[in-house]
Amino acid sequence: MGPVPALYDATRPEIEAMCVGEPPYRARQVWDGLHRRVLLPGEMTDVPLALRDRLGEALSRTLTEVDRRDADGGQTVKWLFALAGGARVETVLMAYRDRVTVCVSTQAGCAMACQFCATGQAGFTRHLTEGEIVEQVAAAVREARPRRLSNVVFMGMGEPLANYDRVWAAIVRLHGEMGFSARHLTLSTVGLVPGIRRLADEQLPVNLAVSLHAANDGLRDELVPMNRRYPLADLSQACAGYVAATGRRLSFEWALIDGVNDRPSDAGELAALARPLRAHVNLIPLNPTPGYAVRGTSAAGVRLFRDRLEALGVNATVRATRGAEIDAACGQLAAAVSP
Repeated sequence: MGPVPALYDATRPEIEAMCVGEPPYRARQVWDGLHRRVLLPGEMTDVPLALRDRLGEALSRTLTEVDRRDADGGQTVKWLFALAGGARVETVLMAYRDRVTVCVSTQAGCAMACQFCATGQAGFTRHLTEGEIVEQVAAAVREARPRRLSNVVFMGMGEPLANYDRVWAAIVRLHGEMGFSARHLTLSTVGLVPGIRRLADEQLPVNLAVSLHAANDGLRDELVPMNRRYPLADLSQACAGYVAATGRRLSFEWALIDGVNDRPSDAGELAALARPLRAHVNLIPLNPTPGYAVRGTSAAGVRLFRDRLEALGVNATVRATRGAEIDAACGQLAAAVSP
């Protein structure tokens, strides 16, 4: 037998090949152990010891923990993982009263170059594999126990739609093999229009969150350079198609930057874009990053901007910032070892 991908990069036929000589149900048992029960091979005590040992040698973990930091009284956990070849990514687990959410990375680094994002400032290293994405979720499931991990958001390092095939394969596996509802899976994008159009044709109606941050092309060209390729008119049209095809609510993410995109005119432009799409707006006070020396909007200014949007007929909420003190909040993931 040739070389086999590690852990969650292994396919079902490859698992079956490892179980040759065992009863037919054994491969199903191992596959279920990896996905439904989220066990490492050595923990599958209902599998013969010799097979456990064989699986343990072939299915080594692809994520190596380099650093771990806790915040919010232990309710937020950020991991720094090393990947094969030396690339690094970060994953954040957040426990709330009513849910447990993991924010996973889809690329090591990011090529989108958004000014205010630490990941974008660092540049792009490589795409993650399907298994590397799924293994982040598996690590979060194990950490969350005895609580159930309920939500997966693809909002960590990287642009998910730039790694479309691997990300979608991971989503299909999370849904079909690990039991996550499509309603509890959320893809974030800076606005890659071809990817949004592909999503509209998929069978699983996952949630879509667009990192908007500006609702006129001039300002968005500066904050989100991908807007120069896919301007707001094209993005809005693609979003409308997604909403029509899936029936899912669209979200706009808006990081509030003092004096840049928190003015009354900005609220008016955002409302004009959001209302026809019936989009929900998530307001995010800008989190500090070393490469973008501006201030986030004050707490009072955030509330005022929300009130303006609501007065203009837009449903808006302020996202609670989690993990800012450990650089785990929105836009802060830089894959650096803590000091």
